Amino acid sequence: MTYTSDVVIIGGGIVGCASAYYLAKRGITNVIVLEGSDSIGHGGSSRNGGGVRQSGRDVRELPIAMYGIKNFWPTLSEELGVDTEYTQKGNLRLGKTEAHLKKLTTLANNAKSVGLEVSMIDGKQVREINPYLSEEVIGASWCPTDGHANPLTTTLGYYKRALEMGVKFFTSAEVVELRKIQGKVRQVITKDGAIFEGGDIILAAGYESRYIMNTVGLDIPMTKYLDSALVTEAQPKMFEQMLGTADADFYGHQTKHGSFVFGADCGLEGYMDMPLTRTESHPMTLSASCRAISGYIPLLSKAKIVRTWTGWMELTPDGVCVLGRPEETPGLILATAFNGHGFGTGPAVGYMMSQIVAGEAPAVDITPLRYERFMSNK
Repeated sequence: MTYTSDVVIIGGGIVGCASAYYLAKRGITNVIVLEGSDSIGHGGSSRNGGGVRQSGRDVRELPIAMYGIKNFWPTLSEELGVDTEYTQKGNLRLGKTEAHLKKLTTLANNAKSVGLEVSMIDGKQVREINPYLSEEVIGASWCPTDGHANPLTTTLGYYKRALEMGVKFFTSAEVVELRKIQGKVRQVITKDGAIFEGGDIILAAGYESRYIMNTVGLDIPMTKYLDSALVTEAQPKMFEQMLGTADADFYGHQTKHGSFVFGADCGLEGYMDMPLTRTESHPMTLSASCRAISGYIPLLSKAKIVRTWTGWMELTPDGVCVLGRPEETPGLILATAFNGHGFGTGPAVGYMMSQIVAGEAPAVDITPLRYERFMSNK
């Protein structure tokens, strides 16, 4: 069977759903979204700690995060008709050693160079902001405009609104091939043999994007990585800031319902030979995460864990995403390789995908994030 549309989006995560919504909002409603799993937002978009942050980012992607927080996140709940649980109460990135502070200072200085309000504070100032943190914390970077949100409600909010506006979604639609017609990428082939044809193809399928783009001769040097998350039972209200650490021991926040959501890794995930379909937590990761969290927030050492889960990240050698139209594949637009921190930039990226389809210049310069940066000069 063959389906025809103006745009085919591969990937039903926050980037795919947001792209579909912003396309529909500008009148491009003949859009198809293909999701390989049996549910929308099944990948990293619903399996992350919910950070909506600017601090700690590479300066190449930082302007996208800043644009999104200024223009989308504050009014997103109202626009989508769901409670995204967006909370803008700042982000503390914590350090326990001088080496930690050196790393945080470098990140903070880089961020300030492109206009972000972020500062380094000492341990006393850290505990004035958040008195629940360990005395072992000797300093942190502090960005008051950072925050957090609910990944699942946000992603499904974009899905719901796009669906209402006429976008068609197909689940269990695993993509196996892209095809060119007269030199332009126009067709998407799914595992069951269905053909989806579009004037533009947006590839936003996380790590699976690598296999899909290989079919038209492209390749991004990505590796897959398993990130683990956990949620605790509800606790008395403690703090509203997003937390992170210099060495990424963990990251997370307390939700509006009282539970804490944390993401973390133990450093051994890269050696776990697990297929992409596996999403259960590894006991080694879970125990390491709990030790790290209780080392920074002692009062949580006795908190009970309600559930755990994992999600796959795609990692590039330089740690930032790939956006835009590759020169050698007309018709194809890439929005992938977010290195585990694409949720917070999802609204802005989705909006810019709609701009690219419409022939407009993206709101933020994406030149440093283009595919061509991986092309060999030898």
